[in-house]
Amino acid sequence: MSVREFELTTALLITEYIFRNILTSAYPQDFCRIPKQLLSQTAKPMNIVPSARLSYKLMTNEDGELLFQLDQDPDVMRFINGGKLTSMDEINDVFIPRMESYSNQQKGWGLWQVNISSSKEYIGWILVRPMNFFSDSPEYDNLELGWRFTQSSWGKGYASEAALHLKNALAKNGDLQSFSAIAVENNLGSIAVMKKIGMSYVKS
Repeated sequence: MSVREFELTTALLITEYIFRNILTSAYPQDFCRIPKQLLSQTAKPMNIVPSARLSYKLMTNEDGELLFQLDQDPDVMRFINGGKLTSMDEINDVFIPRMESYSNQQKGWGLWQVNISSSKEYIGWILVRPMNFFSDSPEYDNLELGWRFTQSSWGKGYASEAALHLKNALAKNGDLQSFSAIAVENNLGSIAVMKKIGMSYVKS
């Protein structure tokens, strides 16, 4: 059973909820966080086998068009930036370079493309990266999970299936202590996914 942790803090102008799933594995006293640049480059790339209805592969800079098309629905972007559509320049100049900065095939970090296995239809992605990656203190033992899916795929349990499947696969990595996810307070759909994959409210 996962450990439940509750604490309160103050966010900036937009209230965000952070949910967390803490793993119960014990860690040695000398456990330390390993910077990305020191990770072994000889390790075998992580492969995520298909789940009941979905298949997965890490996205690359060649997937710009897929990333762009997903961001062309104001409802998809509503809780991200108020519904503003992403331009192709933003995908190429901002989104992809950020994605490449945290992607690591051996660790399973990056954006995992999600496709419906039966039709091969692309329906979105699952984000995996160390929590607070772009800060001065990234948490390499606490992985952030995020998701973005086409509106046509909503309400069918795809996000929960994909997020849970990836979380369970990544949990086999002995370096991890927890998984976290962030959502604005009104994003009830995303919060529901967090609860379905075993996360509990931590702070806002």
